[in-house]
Amino acid sequence: MDTPIANQINNRIIPFGIDQLFDPIQEIPFKLYHYDANEVLFHEGDEIHTLFFLVEGKLKISTNLITGKSLLLRFCNPPSVIGDIEFISQVPVKSQVAAVSDCILIGLEFDYLRKHEMSNAKLLHYLLQHLSHKLQTCTSQSSVNLLSSVEHRFASYLMSTLLTEAYTPFTSELQTSKIGEIAGLLGTTHRHLNRTIRGLCQEGVLERDQACIRVLDWERLKELSNGILFE
Repeated sequence: MDTPIANQINNRIIPFGIDQLFDPIQEIPFKLYHYDANEVLFHEGDEIHTLFFLVEGKLKISTNLITGKSLLLRFCNPPSVIGDIEFISQVPVKSQVAAVSDCILIGLEFDYLRKHEMSNAKLLHYLLQHLSHKLQTCTSQSSVNLLSSVEHRFASYLMSTLLTEAYTPFTSELQTSKIGEIAGLLGTTHRHLNRTIRGLCQEGVLERDQACIRVLDWERLKELSNGILFE
């Protein structure tokens, strides 16, 4: 693998140890995928034929409700796997996957994996770890969505979207134009979320103007989230 694309792939998989899952790594037919912020990668019901490793950016996973609205399930940061459930269970996509920021993913086609890697214990163990994490987070977030107040859910949302992988703020601002979309993702109404935001502004946790909402007190926001993130 000595082409420019191959070098880009190597530079992105080695820091996460993905290269250690395959032997020899030079012969693995990886492909490089770029997605822009807010671009939808997959809709529920789509057929996919590639296993993806997220190596840069953040993805949002949501599910469609019978009401036609979407409910937020989790955010994915590197190194996350997309398509493992579909690969193992041979089912269509179960959730909508969208890019929160510009994203880079490395892909391997299912056909190649089924033909050459089904006895690869390192890879299968890696996928099992990610499936276990998804089960744990889905169980946790189901409890959050059912039992937590809108204030707590919104605090968790802000902590999940405005922090880097190192849990330090990369921005303190959220565009107010997204409030309606966020309300739907959190399973509440635009009006209820606005009331919640006003309360947090009065408490000094947030500041709001016509264009954006700013976080002023990260420590209080962390307390309100109860340490639970949508990840």
